[in-house]
Amino acid sequence: MSSLAQKKAARLKRQTRIRKKIRGTTERPRLNVFKSATHIYAQIIDDTTGKTLVAASTVMKEVGAELKGTGNIEAAKKVGAEVAKRALASDIKAVVFDRNGFLYHGRVKALAEAARETGLSF
Repeated sequence: MSSLAQKKAARLKRQTRIRKKIRGTTERPRLNVFKSATHIYAQIIDDTTGKTLVAASTVMKEVGAELKGTGNIEAAKKVGAEVAKRALASDIKAVVFDRNGFLYHGRVKALAEAARETGLSF
């Protein structure tokens, strides 16, 4: 197994272990984060209905237009602030954070801290 395949398998293993414990409810939906090499995505999901309530990513024109690059910490901060603004506009104040198997470091940490600074509590 190559190094990249081992890394992905380890992340998926962490993801399933975390997902067993974390559930988004109507009162506290789940803030899910996914990152690729070029972009970062965040969505708030109500697991009881299986619906995405709010989403933001660097792919969106409103977020990615003013960024120099989309795969860096500054982009993650922008996405975190944007998803928090949209959540507060949808009357969502508290969420459960799901790092999706990624380590709480770098871009994932920057997104979470920007969402907290904007007013989301988790």
